[in-house]
Amino acid sequence: MRFELVQHVHAPIDAVEAALVDPRFLATLGTLPKLGRPELLEQRDMGDRFFQRVRYDFEGDLSATVKAFIDPAKLTWVEESTQDRATHLTTIEIVPDHYTSMFGCAGLVRLSADRDSGTTLRVATGEVTVRVPLVGVKAEAAIISGLEDHAAREAEALDDWLGAGGNSSRSA
Repeated sequence: MRFELVQHVHAPIDAVEAALVDPRFLATLGTLPKLGRPELLEQRDMGDRFFQRVRYDFEGDLSATVKAFIDPAKLTWVEESTQDRATHLTTIEIVPDHYTSMFGCAGLVRLSADRDSGTTLRVATGEVTVRVPLVGVKAEAAIISGLEDHAAREAEALDDWLGAGGNSSRSA
C-alpha cells in the first residue's frame, strides 16, 4: 500500500537535516507514544551523504487478530537511511528483526525549503507491504495510520528541538 506523509517544520532545511541525524534528538523520540527508545546502531558521515541505522520497537496496543500472527515482543525493526544533503533526499528502508518474509517498507523523504516562511516541507512517500492472508491490507492501513501519527509527532518534536536551539529540555 502506497503512502504519502506531509509535515511542515518551522526551521531552515539545513537545521532539520542536522537534527534528524543528531543522536541527542533521536533520543528524544523515545518520549513519543507507541515506540520505545530508539537505539542508534550506526552512523557514517560521508560528506554530502549521511548513513544511519536506528533500531525501534513497537510499544503500542495490538488487536487480538494481529497477535494471532505476531508476538508483540518481536515487533522490532531497524530503519536504515541515507540522507543526501546536496539533493535533500533521504532513502529509507525498514528492516524487520523478525517476520522478514511478512513485512516490507521502503520510501523516500524529500525536504524542500519555503524561503518566504523559513519553514521546511517534509514529504515522505513509500510503500508498506504486509504478506498475511486475509488481514494484510488492514494491517498495511493500520501501519500507515501509525506512520502518519508518528510523523506528525516527530515534526512537533523537531519544532520543539530546533526552537530550543537543539538543546530541548526533553533531550537526553
